Amino acid sequence: MGLWIPEAARRRMDHSAAMTPAVRLVWQQGGFATRAQVVAVTGRAEFDGAVRRGELHWISHGRYGLPTLGRDVVVAHGVRGVLSHQSAAMWHGWAVKAPGSITHVTVPRRRRVAASPHLAPHFTDLEPSEVVSGICTSVSRTLLDCLRTLPPDEALAIADSALRDGVPKAVLDDVAAAVRGPGRPAVLRAAEHADGRAANPFESCLRSIALEVRGLDVRPQVEVRGPRQTVRPDLVDVRRRVILEADSFGWHGDRAALRRDARRYNLLVVDGWLVLRFAWEDVMFDRDYVRDVLQRVADARARVPRRTG
Repeated sequence: MGLWIPEAARRRMDHSAAMTPAVRLVWQQGGFATRAQVVAVTGRAEFDGAVRRGELHWISHGRYGLPTLGRDVVVAHGVRGVLSHQSAAMWHGWAVKAPGSITHVTVPRRRRVAASPHLAPHFTDLEPSEVVSGICTSVSRTLLDCLRTLPPDEALAIADSALRDGVPKAVLDDVAAAVRGPGRPAVLRAAEHADGRAANPFESCLRSIALEVRGLDVRPQVEVRGPRQTVRPDLVDVRRRVILEADSFGWHGDRAALRRDARRYNLLVVDGWLVLRFAWEDVMFDRDYVRDVLQRVADARARVPRRTG
């Protein structure tokens, strides 16, 4: 029986498959990537072509993103509102799970907004301190909106990215401490588990699934020392000696990378680690499969005597 994928998710996958290599890489990275990252995977000519065609836009300091931000600002101005939620997160430069075609805008409660398939209005009376540059919700307000309303994996991806981008952990803690009412448990959960060491939304989403698994306690980018190598896998459960890798084809697309990673994984197994590798499509679109695999592993490792020495 083949992998079942919801129709909406299948359309997003088809959309990704139709993209040029540089754009697909940036899309899967959450909407942003550095020039060095794109060139390393796709080559300089592919990157330069994507920029020349307007498929990628310069953001800042060697960072490039999808061109949706310019459209989002126009949409927000059009309804006299401010970017919020996922759209605000991208405006701040944070990576999201799946950059989409919907612009999230917050407008005053009593304002009427014409229906549009590309607009998601949110009706709230914001304080002046909750708006920056007259066009976007503040860092704290954006975190509050995203963590309160988004599914756990999307919320964690944004919280991780905010920390990775330099937002102090104290800001996230203050947001969690102040939140009241609906969505409070979700905000507390995301704030507790957010970690700026997460490399990208792919890894954050895999960790979000792992958090739902009984008996598993993974941490991102933990240094693993062995007699033959020292590596930093994506996610590590040190006590149970389990490693989870978020395997993107883009980073393993040539023979040298394949050989390097095969040797690395083999040596980890020889040293007593259980290495699990998950594809981007499964993490993003088939959480049940990933969670089931992880739960089976956690249950099995609980019955294995702990190694000493």
